[in-house]
Amino acid sequence: MWRLKTESRIKWKEIGWYLMVIIITIPFIFPLIWILTAAFKTQAQIIASPPLWIFKPTLNNFKSVFMEQNFARFLWNSSVVAVASTVLSLLLGLPAAYSISRYNQRALGVFILVARLMPGISFLIPWYILFSKIRLVDTFTALIASHMLVGLPLIVWIMLNHFDGIPRELEESARVDGCSIQNAFFRIVLPISGPGIITATTLSFLFSWNNFMFSLVLSTNRTKTLPIAIYNFVSYAEVSWGNVMAAAVVIITPAIILTMIFQRYVIKGLTMGAVKG
Repeated sequence: MWRLKTESRIKWKEIGWYLMVIIITIPFIFPLIWILTAAFKTQAQIIASPPLWIFKPTLNNFKSVFMEQNFARFLWNSSVVAVASTVLSLLLGLPAAYSISRYNQRALGVFILVARLMPGISFLIPWYILFSKIRLVDTFTALIASHMLVGLPLIVWIMLNHFDGIPRELEESARVDGCSIQNAFFRIVLPISGPGIITATTLSFLFSWNNFMFSLVLSTNRTKTLPIAIYNFVSYAEVSWGNVMAAAVVIITPAIILTMIFQRYVIKGLTMGAVKG
């Protein structure tokens, strides 16, 4: 009897936790549901009051986005900038974080942390003046470099904690066997740093993919990215909400898919190195 009561308490406790999670997530999920449904509505259905939850879906908004507004080009621009800035930040950030961790270059680590804390918008005016003088405004080079300004310190910050949690004895054993520092880094450290690398890559890519301010200042029609392209559907007369929501679905879908695939590694990567001892 006592055992049945205990199991019943555990069951109700689990149900309570699930209900709490559902209640907490509703405010976050509801906007996504509204965006998704509005993307398949007409303008009249979107602005209807009360809201229409039962309607005949239409793909006209997506047709307008890709056929009339050349959205595929903006999708390509965002992909190029996000992938290039993330890859370059990884190539520079991984060795930098390893060097700071293993050679106690904490002053450099503090400098990078300060750069991480500074708002990226504070660099926009100097960068715009610099890029204007060397004629790099409205180029992928300017956008990639500006995105690395935030992505690189983020990667160093994440990987620094991760490398600090890896025992140095592993590398010392490899060095005793004749392995160089470079080989120990590539063959020993990096293979066991998968969660941290995936975390840093995911967060850096998502920042670049969603960035608005850098692209607004440093790009025009040729290198315009997705967050800026949404403004094509906003005019002084009206806002084409159907097209805006369809464009929003296109933008958030890769981010959601990427997060769902790597969420387990992201959680593990962010928590690894947080507890030492």
